[in-house]
Amino acid sequence: MDTYDSSNWFSKFDVQAISDPTHGFVNYVNQAQAQQQGLVKFQNNQVYMGVDTSSVLNPNGVGRNSVRIQSKKSYTHGLVIADFAHVPGSICGSWPAFWMVGPNWPNQGELDILEGVNLNTYNQVTLHTSPGCVPSVGSGGQSGHRIGESDCGAGGGFNGCGVQSGSATSYGTAFNANGGGVYAALWTSSGIKVWYFAARDVPQNIKNGNPDPNSWGQPQANFAGCNFDAQFKNMNIIFDITFCGDWAGSVWGSTSCASVNPSCNAYVASQPQAFADTYWLINSVKMYSV
Repeated sequence: MDTYDSSNWFSKFDVQAISDPTHGFVNYVNQAQAQQQGLVKFQNNQVYMGVDTSSVLNPNGVGRNSVRIQSKKSYTHGLVIADFAHVPGSICGSWPAFWMVGPNWPNQGELDILEGVNLNTYNQVTLHTSPGCVPSVGSGGQSGHRIGESDCGAGGGFNGCGVQSGSATSYGTAFNANGGGVYAALWTSSGIKVWYFAARDVPQNIKNGNPDPNSWGQPQANFAGCNFDAQFKNMNIIFDITFCGDWAGSVWGSTSCASVNPSCNAYVASQPQAFADTYWLINSVKMYSV
């Protein structure tokens, strides 16, 4: 079992000062800058990762300072359990994600565990693969509902196949108002399942370090019926917060955010104070072998 927490965060994660692959209005800073600017800090045995909330920016510039991290270790199969005190809020322009991805995208797969954009309150779990992975709903069903493509490799893997949570507290501001919670993802040869538990509903076997997915009831997402070992391997864990870009920016015009400002980039550039709630506060991430 691997534990990622405030005692070892920077020894187990690399801070990625890279250009955003999803073309967001974001400037991913390096570790030294992140710590100097207070974008990553450790408090009360928790990990805080947030964004610049003070700078008014040029909407044609590089974007708002933020942090993207990737685990040094990669995994094939596992049970990942992330315990969140706070996740980035449901805020116009924001696009946070907690996810896993292989090295040669999309050929080694991508699993988006906790992700949303703009004013979303429902989490979306998404798989991205090379073409030909058309999953069914696994035995026991799922509480969420399928959205997007049936083939996780549609559009060259760009589109993905998604499940939207049925829980209105599964993402963003509502998740935080509900006291935080736990996301758990089980990845085996036979499929991928994702559960969400509000803090008050976290199973005792998760709390005591002996997680038993068979006892957790129906997952939010339950993907089966694809050759998972061919499509998913050697995936790293990633946290990031970007803005606008391929998802938050592309749907901007169809949200109420557009009535505030017709341009996502211009809104994010001019409203630093809007992102005071755009931060992760993480108790731990644990990866169990299965």
